[in-house]
Amino acid sequence: MKKREDLPAEYTWDLSHLYPTRAEWEKDLQEISVLLQRIVQRKGEITKSSTALLDTLTLLDQLNLKLEWAASYARMSFDVDMGNPQAKKDYETIYNLNTNVGDQLAFIEPELLTISPETLKTYEQEKPELHTYVFMFEKLFKQKEHILRPEEEEILARMESLGGTFEKIFDDITVNDLQFPEIEDEKGEKVIANEVNYRKSLTSYDRETRKRFFKGLLSTYGSHINSISSTFYGSVKYRAYLAKTRRYRSSRHMAVSRNHIPIEVYDTLINTVRSNVGLLQDYIRLRKKTLGYEDIHFYDMFVPLVEDINKIYSLEEARETVLEALSVLGETYITDLKQAFNKRWLDYYPNKGKTPGAYANGVYGVHPYSLLNFTGTLEDIFTMAHELGHVMHSYYSNKNQPYINSDYTIFTAEVASTVNEYFLFRYLLNKAASAKEKAHLLSMHLDSIRSTLFRQAFFADFEMRVHQMAEEDQPLTPDVLCSLYRQLYEYYHGPGFTIDEELTYEWARIPHFYNAFYVYQYATGISAAISLARNILVQKPQALGAYLDFLKAGGSDYPINILKKAGVDMSTSAPILAAFQDFSDTLQELTQLL
Repeated sequence: MKKREDLPAEYTWDLSHLYPTRAEWEKDLQEISVLLQRIVQRKGEITKSSTALLDTLTLLDQLNLKLEWAASYARMSFDVDMGNPQAKKDYETIYNLNTNVGDQLAFIEPELLTISPETLKTYEQEKPELHTYVFMFEKLFKQKEHILRPEEEEILARMESLGGTFEKIFDDITVNDLQFPEIEDEKGEKVIANEVNYRKSLTSYDRETRKRFFKGLLSTYGSHINSISSTFYGSVKYRAYLAKTRRYRSSRHMAVSRNHIPIEVYDTLINTVRSNVGLLQDYIRLRKKTLGYEDIHFYDMFVPLVEDINKIYSLEEARETVLEALSVLGETYITDLKQAFNKRWLDYYPNKGKTPGAYANGVYGVHPYSLLNFTGTLEDIFTMAHELGHVMHSYYSNKNQPYINSDYTIFTAEVASTVNEYFLFRYLLNKAASAKEKAHLLSMHLDSIRSTLFRQAFFADFEMRVHQMAEEDQPLTPDVLCSLYRQLYEYYHGPGFTIDEELTYEWARIPHFYNAFYVYQYATGISAAISLARNILVQKPQALGAYLDFLKAGGSDYPINILKKAGVDMSTSAPILAAFQDFSDTLQELTQLL
């Protein structure tokens, strides 16, 4: 693997668009501290007049924007060269600065809430510039009953870092303490049964390799199940305490209401998926039959049903494929997207010390960036399309919204990325040159829906039940957690699915559970995306224009309303049922080919 400095510049992102020199980054750190103190000095005065309010909100925007730039620069510098001591130090510096800012500005929301809606209207008449902040205040007023007195908010702000230690303990256990075993792969070579090798090993065509990896990985989590259970229980109890302190009905209500998502959306997702698990079980039966097994286990759920053609694509081929697949979104979208390729918004290739995976980072006032680890596989092209969905969502949101309304919530974040994946799937399917290639694409699509809709809803169901038990003061012992997990597997996957003892430990490896009630949004996201993409592909009137308006909306309205304007109502089961129809159609098509 190449060192960072050996990569041609054209294949790396250009962080000089953020800061031409590191010295300018350091200068911004000083300015952030100055802005912070200017705001802190206004404590107790910020709502006394329209001028004071506007000046303070303007300062807050300046502070947050500079903090976003500084944090983005530090994080992205570190992520492409994690072995660089200076980059690591800079990343830790900005983390500490961000924590300090949060602590010192804990008084802001309680003080803003001392203003009445009537006074705000008067101030807006005096200072029309305040209109930009009307939606911010509307959301704040809706949360008023959950925001405490300034001194109490300061205490809770300090507790945030304490609450975050449960996730850190989990990371320490799983990254530093667990000793994952070596297994032998199909070539007789030694492979460590850890998270790094998860995807590669579980897609192996050799069943014994998959079985050895599965048992080695999950039995390792099982060996520390008491420590992980206690850590998870602590995290759940912390959320329950926080919800009770803030006067929410439950930690689940607290999590969804912070993004202004009705609790019924969560309930509808779980109930709709639970009512349609028969589709998942049909897919499992097809897998079992196609693979020729008498029984089917978790470690049989990832191996391709059709052997991959193993074609390796050049970067240029990948970019052209993505552009052609997304041409359905119009010439303007494609012209804007080409900037990402031509102006070094992307960091393409793996290098020594670069973080694995992929992500996008929308930087207001500059442009979005995206990190990739492109190796030329078909999956890498899907990843590119996915991340470019995020990039363009941020690009249009930032271009069309003021800073305060530019940031969209996670509830809508996964929609644009998954829409792009859907268009790529349909484009490649139409171009498939053989039945084998077509079957491989159909299988990939089914696995995408299985892992994003069914699996994430399954996780969300488990998470909901666990938090309910804790809030009812039921102890979350390892036996309780593993038993619940088994029961849910039995319900979702049906009697034809074999549940190994090791599988009951799987919950212990899911880091998202430490960000409570996050995963359900993957399931709602893919449901909304499939509905929107299908509407565009069948040229439903106004569908494309409504979708492009969705990309421009940012956080200017509640997520449910933004999606409703785009053409999907996530307060109903309709988008989820549309995704299931797509799954069913794909399953039928694949069955006919196999």
